[in-house]
Amino acid sequence: MIIRTLQSLVILMPLLWLGCSNDKAKTAPLPQVEVGVYTLSAQSITLSRELPGRTKATLISEIRPQVGGIIQARLFEEGSIVKKDAVLYQIDPASYQAALDEAKAALKNAEATLESSRLKSERYMDLVKLEGVSKQDAEDAKAAYLQAVASVDEKKAALQSARINLEYTKIKAPISGRIGTSSVSVGALVSASQTTALATIRTLDPIYVDLTQSSTQLLKLKALLAQQGIKKGSTKLALNLEDGSRYAHSGVLQFQEVAVDESTGSVTLRATFPNPEGILLPGMYVRAVMDEAVNETALLVPQQGVQRDPKGNATAFVVTSENKVETRALITERAMGDKWLVSSGLKAGDRVVVEGSNKVRAGSSVTVVDVTQTLGQAQ
Repeated sequence: MIIRTLQSLVILMPLLWLGCSNDKAKTAPLPQVEVGVYTLSAQSITLSRELPGRTKATLISEIRPQVGGIIQARLFEEGSIVKKDAVLYQIDPASYQAALDEAKAALKNAEATLESSRLKSERYMDLVKLEGVSKQDAEDAKAAYLQAVASVDEKKAALQSARINLEYTKIKAPISGRIGTSSVSVGALVSASQTTALATIRTLDPIYVDLTQSSTQLLKLKALLAQQGIKKGSTKLALNLEDGSRYAHSGVLQFQEVAVDESTGSVTLRATFPNPEGILLPGMYVRAVMDEAVNETALLVPQQGVQRDPKGNATAFVVTSENKVETRALITERAMGDKWLVSSGLKAGDRVVVEGSNKVRAGSSVTVVDVTQTLGQAQ
C-alpha cells in the first residue's frame, strides 16, 4: 500500500510542476520592444513646383522694305548683334533723290506764285476801296492767293514724302538684337509690298520663358493659399536646362494668362530671365522651379515612418505618452527630400516610429529611443 502511494506521488509531482510552469508563463509579461521614434515639430518650408516651358524672344522684328529698288549693299554680318537704327541694307537711291530734287523745285515755284498772288490781292484790296477795280476782280485776286497758299502746302507735303522715301532706301534696324540670315543678296530687286522678310531680328537679353501649368494644379494652389499658415511664394524662379544643368541666373514671374487653353487644359505663365551670355535661344525646352507657397507650420515625417495599408492609404505608428503604439491614418501632400509633408493625421509633438515598426502593432508597449537628431544630421 505504501509503495503504491509513493508511486502515485512520483507520477503526480512532474504534472504539478508542469502546471505551475504554465501558470507562470501565462502571467509573465512580454519583454518590451525597443523602437526609434522621430518627434515632430512645426517648421517653415518652401513649397516648390517644377513647370515645363520654352524660351521666346522678348522682341521679334521682321525686316521688310518700305520702298522698291535694287539692293546696293548689305551692311551687317549674319548672326551678329545689331543696334537700333543701324543701317542694314542700302537700296539704290538715285530715282528717289531725283524725286526729292523735283519736289524741291516744285515747292520753290509754288512759293514764287504765292508771293505774286499775295501782292496782287493786297493791291486789289486797296484799289477796291477807291473804286479803281471792281469788287469781283478783288475777290478773284484773293481767291488766287488762297489757291497759291494751298499749292505751297501741297508741294511741302510732296517734298516731305519724297524725303521720307529717300530715307527709306536705307533699311534700318527697328530694334536692337541678334539678326539672323539674310534672304536677299546684293543686286536683288525688292518691293514695298513683298511678303518675304529680308531678315529677322530677335531681342534675347532679357528673354521670355513661357511656362504651362495645369488648371488642376492652379486650383490646388488657390486652395492651399486659403489655408491658415500658408503664405504666397516668391515671384523669383530658377531654371533647369535641357541637359539637366541649372541656369546661372534667376528669373522673375511676369504674369499669368487669364484663360485656360481648351486643347491642353493648361494656363500659360510668362517669366523673364536675363541672358547676357546668350545661352538661352528661342525655342529651347526648359523647366522652371517656382516657389508656389511658404508653409509656416509644416510637419515633415521621415519616409521610413510612413507605411501603406492594403488600400494604399498612408499610415504611421505613433507612441503615446504611456509608451503604447497606436495607428494613425495620414494624408501626405508631397515628398520633400527624404520626408513626407503631412497635412492630416499628425500634430507637433507626436512621436512617430521610424525604426523597429515591423516588430510592433497597435497596442504594443515599447521602449523608445529618440532618433530625431540622428535623422536631422543625415539630411
